[in-house]
Amino acid sequence: FQTKLLNCEYGKNTIKFLRLHRDGKKHFVKEVEVCTHLRLTSAHEYLDGNNSFVIPTDTIKNIVLVLAKQKGISSIEQFAIDICKHFMTTFCQVAYVKTYIQEVPWQRQYQNGVPHIHSFILVPDGIRFCEAEQCRNGPLVVFAGIKDLKLMKTTQSGFEGFYRNEHTTLPERKDRILCGELFCKWSYGECRDLDFDCMWAKVRECILEAFSGPPNCGEYSPSYQKTINCIQMCVLSRVSQVLSFFLLMTKMNLSPLGVLRWNCLVVQLDGLKNYKCSHKFRALH
Repeated sequence: FQTKLLNCEYGKNTIKFLRLHRDGKKHFVKEVEVCTHLRLTSAHEYLDGNNSFVIPTDTIKNIVLVLAKQKGISSIEQFAIDICKHFMTTFCQVAYVKTYIQEVPWQRQYQNGVPHIHSFILVPDGIRFCEAEQCRNGPLVVFAGIKDLKLMKTTQSGFEGFYRNEHTTLPERKDRILCGELFCKWSYGECRDLDFDCMWAKVRECILEAFSGPPNCGEYSPSYQKTINCIQMCVLSRVSQVLSFFLLMTKMNLSPLGVLRWNCLVVQLDGLKNYKCSHKFRALH
């Protein structure tokens, strides 16, 4: 019988390291986790047991560490680009390379508004990540994102007018707590001279603003789906470098235990989780 080999990627996952850069007395840190996968121009190692083209995964790991030391990590996106370019320009047997990087959210400590020169604090307000991939003779594509971002607003949200039948037990609500965990991933177009840190911060700002609404009054959300669309539209309208935006929101179920008394409401958190997702692209004219 005949068979066809569809895909034969391999690589090194979870390359974890911290890079410390000293600029006089002031220190800078980047702690990252890198995954780099390759696809070769041939599959002799699978079909014939011939390993002559195979770049060992240990070599992949060492190359990533050397590049971090030599080139630094100005941003995780730029570091992912550096990794892809290195494998494409150094190894003629590489047909495709993909690199995923996520950054541990260390932030510089402040004391009375003054930034500390060498002390940092871990702030778990979302994990920044990126991907870069390239085929031989093809464009280098860069994605950025944020995951494990937990957001909540305690009013200005409801869910009414939905389809009902004999199996529906969910009551309609005009006022509810909207709480979710977000996974967002977006793609960039032309990546030359992009300030990736600035772009990521702009997108994150759009996500928070569209979810919450104006700070003095908020904005009503009739559904999680509408909130997702508002976030996508805000990002695509304000950050022209973003070509597409994928958002998955895992809904955290909150069940009120009683009526609001003394301006206090007790809410039960259950383990049930639902999700909504959407992928929106910028229209190309």
